[in-house]
Amino acid sequence: MNNISGLNFEQQKAVNAGPGSVLVLAGPGSGKTRVLTQRVTYLISEGLSPHRLLAVTFTNRAAKEMRSRIESQIDPKFQVRNVGTFHSLCARLLRQQSENDARSKDFVIYDSADQRALIKQSMHYHNIDDKRYKPHSIHSTISTAKNDLIGVSEFSRDSYYDEIVARVYERYQHLLQQNNALDFDDLLAEAVFLLRDNSAVREHYQNLYQKILVDEFQDTNLAQYTLLRLLSGQYRDLFVVGDPDQSIYRWRGADYRNVRRFQTDYPEAEIIYLRKNYRSTQTILDVATAVIDKNHSGGSVRLFSDIAGGDKINVHEAYDEEEEAQFVVDTIKANSINEKIRPGECAVMYRTNAQSRALEEAFVRAGMPYRLLGATRFYARREIKDLLAYIRLIHNMLDTVSLERIINVPSRGIGSQTYSALLEYCEKLNVNPIRLILKLTDDGSDAEHYKALGARTARPLAAFGLLLRGWLNALEAGELVGSLLDLIIHDTNYEAFIKSGKESSSDRWENVEELRKVFSGFDDRDLGEVLEQISLVADVDSLGVDLDGGGAPALMTLHAAKGLEFPLIFIVGLNDGVLPHRRSFDEPEEMAEERRLLYVGLTRAKELIYLSHTFRRYNFGYGSSGIPSRFLKDLPMELVTGDVSTKNISDPTDWPQTNVVKSQSVSNITRSSVDIQFRSGQRVSHHTFGLGIVIESKFLSGDELVIVAFDDVGIKRLVAGSAQLKLEDVE
Repeated sequence: MNNISGLNFEQQKAVNAGPGSVLVLAGPGSGKTRVLTQRVTYLISEGLSPHRLLAVTFTNRAAKEMRSRIESQIDPKFQVRNVGTFHSLCARLLRQQSENDARSKDFVIYDSADQRALIKQSMHYHNIDDKRYKPHSIHSTISTAKNDLIGVSEFSRDSYYDEIVARVYERYQHLLQQNNALDFDDLLAEAVFLLRDNSAVREHYQNLYQKILVDEFQDTNLAQYTLLRLLSGQYRDLFVVGDPDQSIYRWRGADYRNVRRFQTDYPEAEIIYLRKNYRSTQTILDVATAVIDKNHSGGSVRLFSDIAGGDKINVHEAYDEEEEAQFVVDTIKANSINEKIRPGECAVMYRTNAQSRALEEAFVRAGMPYRLLGATRFYARREIKDLLAYIRLIHNMLDTVSLERIINVPSRGIGSQTYSALLEYCEKLNVNPIRLILKLTDDGSDAEHYKALGARTARPLAAFGLLLRGWLNALEAGELVGSLLDLIIHDTNYEAFIKSGKESSSDRWENVEELRKVFSGFDDRDLGEVLEQISLVADVDSLGVDLDGGGAPALMTLHAAKGLEFPLIFIVGLNDGVLPHRRSFDEPEEMAEERRLLYVGLTRAKELIYLSHTFRRYNFGYGSSGIPSRFLKDLPMELVTGDVSTKNISDPTDWPQTNVVKSQSVSNITRSSVDIQFRSGQRVSHHTFGLGIVIESKFLSGDELVIVAFDDVGIKRLVAGSAQLKLEDVE
């Protein structure tokens, strides 16, 4: 029943470990899931009843896979019930022990939307202004407190903000109790409190679960770790598998330091290292190790592979995000034509969801299918559809579909009843709703339509009409499309609206910034042309986009890549401020996690890796010189190839700061303010790239862009003001 013949020595040692606590430090691709499931079958083969063991992980998908593997290897007469997620385990425990808890066993579990509604009710109860204090921020603070096992009575009130949160926390918990409900954080915290405070319940579960196994241990938070300690009790039989170097979920409470806590709390624990990687070439492992080494004062565990050598890591510099995306598409095509790797065996990874936009557009232009994993297509994201609806409405005042979408987004007092009253009135008069709204604005409160609708209905419609009138006037006056979008964002206070939403608000705002970048690049185009171009790109369903199948390249964030593997991967956007993210610059712990993200990405690859960064980067809708990621400096030179040498990548503090210039078209630059220095055919030299010849020189975003064909490294696009190009005399 327990066949370990296919396991290596370290894996066998883990599977056959004796009783007591065991810490398995499993590197990427080292077969940890197999070890965990084989450990379960080993324990059952040794006579342990399946009811006496507990195996926990983080996702239902992982739990289902683990259960399936175990059941395929044991006698069918055994049923393995105690394999699941932390939350499902705690929900079952609380229902079983409902007589020892204030809630009945038929309690409900509130999802994210329910929780937000209850937070807002609690704020309203205390007359707390939800414009000044954002509901999602208060909820996040409460969630963190629960994961740290800080109840209402223990919550700190050291500042005025803490006092506000404490009041909401208290009311929120009261409403949950009143509704016989728990949120996801309560499932963990309440189970911990019950086990901690009730010795009879604690002893019952300690005797029941004599063997406890935990997957992805590095992703546990304090509540989960405490739960495991309470359950392990006198037996102290915890078998935990994890890798601190793959801990990338700090933002949702994961604490890789639990690995260290485990070693302190269980000093007798046997520590087993799974070092052999079954996925990647040795070159890939050596590069990944060099990157993650910087997080360890004493160096990390060296992984080894039977796949000796392997292709070097390709580092590529592109001019901007569009050229970077085109490089990805072209490289996939080239590998496919050569039958080296099929498109479905490729993955493109990036730090933030907003980065998918340039990639999606490049794939669509090439007519190449792609899969977007763990995210919504860029032009299908809610915030993007909102802002495009505003633009469409300004362009076409007959577009009532767009009107219905944004007339109360952000909220401006035009609810469903007000909107229905408007439509009924317009249908009666056979008039377009948008034109009537503008009429209300023009005529004032004494006009016939205003009185017919009633002040309560007409007033918010007229206020919206004033906004619409302002945008129409701006368009008529020749406002650039990028500036027009900025005007809408400003007038609607859309940034505050986004940031008052749920936890993903920062990602949503980055999507808005990406749309601003798109529009700024269309400043020399008519608004109708812009919308047509975007519509053609957005209508991807008819262009072969493969969202479910495996025959197309996969696009995903580095967070979504965890647990996956591909023969060829691209990691794009390796610029300081992107990866590592700008939010990590002043936070050492966050910077360490950014490095772990790159490590996770690198170790997804089996055979080939392409890393890319851009010469120019757009942030907040503005363009500036891109600084190569500081992580590139850590790559071993002998294992790197491509047209960018990592020896030229210095520490961020060594880089000259470039003034940020708002992106604008060539036609809108005052040419007299910038003198052309170079022209086609001139021979030039560069301190890094050597000798070359100028192919073209043109104005772009306020700078002179010089395209040079260098003798040794090929074509480069350089900004004349910072490239330090020198003219060479030609005899």
